[in-house]
This record gives sequence, C-alpha cells and structure tokens, in this order.
Amino acid sequence: MKKIYFFITLAFVLLVFNITKINYDDIFSEDSKIALIGALACSCTILLMLILYVSKKIKDKQD
Repeated sequence: MKKIYFFITLAFVLLVFNITKINYDDIFSEDSKIALIGALACSCTILLMLILYVSKKIKDKQD
C-alpha cells in the first residue's frame, strides 16, 4: 500500500509541475502541448492508482 501512496504523491507533484508549465495565452504552443500531455498522463496515473487502491481494499475485505 505504501507504493500506491508514493506513486499517487509523485503523480500529483508532477501534475502540479506540468500545470505550471502551461502557457494559457498560447495553449497550443509546443511547450504547452508537452505540459498538457504530461498533465493528462499524471491524471491517468492518479486515476489508475486509485482504482488499484480500491481493488486491494475489496480483496482484503473478502479474505
């Protein structure tokens, strides 16, 4: 479970970093595209880690 918390925290930190790199005046510039892709990837990682966390909790309840 500690690994899940670690990866969620790491993904959240990277999400915040990528959001700060987005240029909102020119959102489709090259640097902003990379930051948007990174933010989307971090969001997906957080979602997948939360699904994994819930599934492990359900498995522990059944055992």
